[in-house]
This record gives sequence, C-alpha cells and structure tokens, in this order.
Amino acid sequence: MKSMTGFGRANFEQDGRMYNIEIKSVNHRYLDISVKMPRSISYLEEKVKKEIMTNISRGKIDVFITFDNNSAKGKDIKINKELAEIYIRELKQLAKENEINADIPVTEISKFPDVLVIQNIEEEDTIWKELEECLHKALTNFIRMREEEGNKIKEDLQVRLQDIGKKVLQISGFSTGLVNDYVVKLEARIKEILKTDVVDKERLNQEIVIYADKCSIEEELTRLHSHITQFQNMLEETVPIGKKIDFLIQEMNRETNTIGSKSR
Repeated sequence: MKSMTGFGRANFEQDGRMYNIEIKSVNHRYLDISVKMPRSISYLEEKVKKEIMTNISRGKIDVFITFDNNSAKGKDIKINKELAEIYIRELKQLAKENEINADIPVTEISKFPDVLVIQNIEEEDTIWKELEECLHKALTNFIRMREEEGNKIKEDLQVRLQDIGKKVLQISGFSTGLVNDYVVKLEARIKEILKTDVVDKERLNQEIVIYADKCSIEEELTRLHSHITQFQNMLEETVPIGKKIDFLIQEMNRETNTIGSKSR
C-alpha cells in the first residue's frame, strides 16, 4: 500500500555530464505528470513520462531535472557567418556615415551575440542512458517514501476498522430483544390508557409487525460486517485500492446513517 504523497531525489555524473532529478507528488484523482527540464534535452521528456507511468498509477507528479554538460566531448564550435557579415556590414556603414575608423578586429565580431555557437552533438542514446539511470534512482527513493507512508496509513486504518467492528457488535447486542421489549411496553401502555386488562391481540400484533419492520437493522449490520471484511482484504492487495476504498467507505456511511435513523 502506497501513499500518493512522496518525494525522491537523485544525482548522477558521467564524464563531466551532471544530472539532478527531483520527484514529488500530492493527492490527485488521476495520474498527472508535469516535467520541467532544460531545453537542450527536452526531446527526452516523453521518455521520462513513460518511465514514470510504468511505476506510478495515481497522483499529481512534478519532476524537476537539471543537466550540466562540462564535458568537451560531443561539443563543436560553429561560427554563424551570415550573422557576422550582417554585424560587419552595419558597423562599416555606421563608420562611413560618421567618418570614423572602420577597422574591425575579428575577435571583436566574435563577441557579438550568437556569432559563436557551441553545439552539443552528443548522441541521444548516451544522454538518455545516463538520464534513465538517474531517473531510476530518484524513482526508487520516491516510491520508498510513498511505501513508508502507505504502511503507516494502513496500520491506522486497521486500528479504526477494529474499533468500528467492536461498535457494530455492541449495536447488534443492543438491538437483540428490542421487539420483545417493545411488546411489553406497548401492552402496558395500552392498558394504562384504556384502563382495562383486555387488549386487542390482533391490533397489537399489527403494531408489533410494523415496529419490527421499522426498527430491524439486521440487513445493515450484515452489510457492515461484509464491508469491514472487504476493507481488511483490500489493505493486503498489491494493486491501487484508493478508489475502491473510497466507494466502500461511502457504503459503510450509508449503512451507519440507516442504523441511526432507526435508533428509536
């Protein structure tokens, strides 16, 4: 049994490439995954989501990924010649119009924005293999935390179910003999009102039948016992049970309300 709340973090480094992943989740009716990662590796976002979907079934999942590539391998410097030529042409035109020296060192041109571009030509498979390893570590830590909290919730639910079971037995004991008590009280009340020891037994039996039908809670108690047993069995399952438990608790509440309405 797992909680929908959790947090997991992991780091991975290989040949100057550093990865950091954080995963956190909160309650949600469905599975909602949000991934924030650098633009340079954003092409791997769908793979990250698919990997998470194989391990998580419910919750609002937020994934934060950072990637620093300090490795010289896989990098190449390119000169944007078209852009450099535009800078040179415009600067020469500016110098001509203002009658100033038009000598422009190439090193100065290289300092202008986007003239020199560092291209990362790292193979996609290599990046994904390293990112996947980091992701697995983060997921392991994330799932471990969800399981630890899930076990605590399970223990708490078991205690509450035991308490409810005891109260159901008490209620069952209170309801036993209720009709017989009513017969005695009703007959005594009729004699008191009519000032006679003669009672219409047929009429009395009709009232008893009506009362017995109104106050009987055997069906509700039977269903409550069944719901408690189902609940306890669900707590031992290895598949997601949140929605099933939510439905079962609604049914338990329904039976409890019905018993309360018959408490007279």
